[in-house]
Amino acid sequence: MSGKVAVFVAGSWGTALSEVLAQNGRSVSLWTRNAHQAEEINIKHSNHKYLPDIPLHPGIRATCSMEEAMEGAEACLIVAPSAAMRQVTRAMKPYFTDKMIIVHATKGFETETLKRMSEVIAEELECGEGRIAVLSGPSHAEEVVRQCPTTVVVASASMETGEKAQDLFMNETFFRVYTNQDVIGVELAGALKNIIALGAGLSDGIGFGDNAKAALITRGLAEIARLGVEMGANALTFAGLAGVGDLVVTCTSQHSRNWRAGSLIGQGHAVEEVLSRMGMVVEGIRTTKAAYLLARQHDVQMPITEQLHRVLFNGKEPKQAVENLMGRVRKNEIEEVAKSSWT
Repeated sequence: MSGKVAVFVAGSWGTALSEVLAQNGRSVSLWTRNAHQAEEINIKHSNHKYLPDIPLHPGIRATCSMEEAMEGAEACLIVAPSAAMRQVTRAMKPYFTDKMIIVHATKGFETETLKRMSEVIAEELECGEGRIAVLSGPSHAEEVVRQCPTTVVVASASMETGEKAQDLFMNETFFRVYTNQDVIGVELAGALKNIIALGAGLSDGIGFGDNAKAALITRGLAEIARLGVEMGANALTFAGLAGVGDLVVTCTSQHSRNWRAGSLIGQGHAVEEVLSRMGMVVEGIRTTKAAYLLARQHDVQMPITEQLHRVLFNGKEPKQAVENLMGRVRKNEIEEVAKSSWT
């Protein structure tokens, strides 16, 4: 697949993936609401607010016109924040054609409806989910844009759509792409790992050390898989790039805005102060609220999510939340969901 790709929006991840596409010889039209940002990208070939000191490929052209961005495009890449996904896709609808596929790389839920991003996109564009692929995996924008070796996964209910998305992004130098047909698992893994990253950052901010963080990552993966399997995902997806791969990188890197937000909260900063200080979307905070509701809806135990929900929305002290996790009733590590799904 070759030709033009329309990208929405011009944040750090949208810009980094635009760079991959441009390096692969695609014509990239990057949409933004901000005219000054568009001018900077087109004239200076930079996006300083989100990726400072990184020169961008001259093949990336920014525009504030959605019609211009989508005209003649063979594919649309959507990297809007989860809270804006419905608004953005609704605005795209007049220019969406039968020839386009949709790839999204947003990790979160619509908190009002608890819907996955592919469900929101399919509703607003009035297309089947077979026209949609989701891109996920261990991938920091700051490293991708510098062409550090990165491996991700694209998932679609349609093998044809998945392979078209794979062809768009895959190259032989720094960006490797696998396919997967477990859309539910890939979307849930990408969204839910942000909760555990908040917890890992919170633990580091308190000063609890590597032992505590390793336990949070491991037990976090268990509760992510519990909810995922209950919602129809394949348990093996959580052992792959979208699951354990993305979980590890998001919980252990200072590039991770969810880890940074958790660390600041662990140091005693208020949630509102942290969000103001970050200046970027912290998806894990919204996702914690959605996952808490989904766990109750599906009657799934998610103790880490529950304690983080109390810290973020009920004013619980972070240290007390971790102590509550340590003091839970005795359990057997090998859970029924793992035994039934992986044997």
